[in-house]
Amino acid sequence: MTKTQLDALRADLGAKAKNGIDFILAATIIWIMIAVIWILPFSAYDRSVFTFIVGSLLLPLALGFSKLLKTSWRIPDNPLQPLGLWLNFAQLFYFPFLIFVLLKHPDYFLMTYAIITGAHFFPYSWYYNNKAYAVMAGIISFGSLLMTLRLTSTDFHLTGFFIASCLLILAGWNFVLYHQQNKAHAATSET
Repeated sequence: MTKTQLDALRADLGAKAKNGIDFILAATIIWIMIAVIWILPFSAYDRSVFTFIVGSLLLPLALGFSKLLKTSWRIPDNPLQPLGLWLNFAQLFYFPFLIFVLLKHPDYFLMTYAIITGAHFFPYSWYYNNKAYAVMAGIISFGSLLMTLRLTSTDFHLTGFFIASCLLILAGWNFVLYHQQNKAHAATSET
């Protein structure tokens, strides 16, 4: 397979999956809910457990956005398509660390969850062949760390709102890239 063929397969993924906008919008809603949870007057441990529970709504929300935005989750003629699922499953191997933080240092659960969320976006930059995921992976991961270092524990919910804002920016950026990629693809198809 040549680089040109590989890039064509990646462009196909970006076009049919619309750069994963359905998942990003779903995650934005989840992170708003998480931020609200971290305002509530519960212990850090309880808020962390509620965060896990709310996180389980990601797939149903993403499916709803997929129907609304007409994105494809399955692209059977593209051999790279299963890689997207594997990249997503990779973050599950960070969960032992997340569970450790939940049990030993629950005040830092939100930051840890945010860093894992941000870091897992990095390989999608290659997958969809756009820099938005790489840039936002760094901003989310390091931004979450810096915010947690600077904030008091009563203000950790701001990290959740920060992540939601970053995800909204990522969704908008990916939407713009999707339209630019489609225009470029249409222009090369006409020649």
